[in-house]
Amino acid sequence: MPILILGVLIWAGAHLFARLAPASRERLGRRGKGAVALALLLAVVLMVVGFRASPLLPVWEPPAFLRHLNNLMVLVAIYMMSPAPAKGVVLNRLRHPMLLGFALWALAHLLVNGDLASIVLFGGLLLWALVEIAAIDRAEPQWAGRPRGTFGKDAMFLVASIVLYGVIGVVHGWVGPSPFPM
Repeated sequence: MPILILGVLIWAGAHLFARLAPASRERLGRRGKGAVALALLLAVVLMVVGFRASPLLPVWEPPAFLRHLNNLMVLVAIYMMSPAPAKGVVLNRLRHPMLLGFALWALAHLLVNGDLASIVLFGGLLLWALVEIAAIDRAEPQWAGRPRGTFGKDAMFLVASIVLYGVIGVVHGWVGPSPFPM
């Protein structure tokens, strides 16, 4: 479990570095982008290795019906993380659609995974996303919005999100439990 926790902490720290230490980040210049990218890669590796190595310690037993809610939430999260908010109408007024989508994805996974490692992983990532939103809003309180897109773009990205959701679901079934109820 310590490897998993370290991975979540590095993920959060690397993302929040520019907000928490802007002068240090600015001094690094272009090298900073590479350092942050390497830190994020390390974080993902540590989270995967740490999660897979963690013992199964049940905390609660999720009801089976939550899988359906989880799947719907993940589909919405994928749509929120697509270019739809910038190019469409439906999510155009959201300031942080990608972070909110990420938070929704993490929350969805908390609903269907009642073991301690899942709570640490998905709970930690959910907490990071919410802290990141607050940090951005605090550093940049004014937001001018973005130009309004079209419903056609919303439809296009919804179809793309459904296709991507299917692909992710199949791959998820290959490397772990299938997200699709049998």
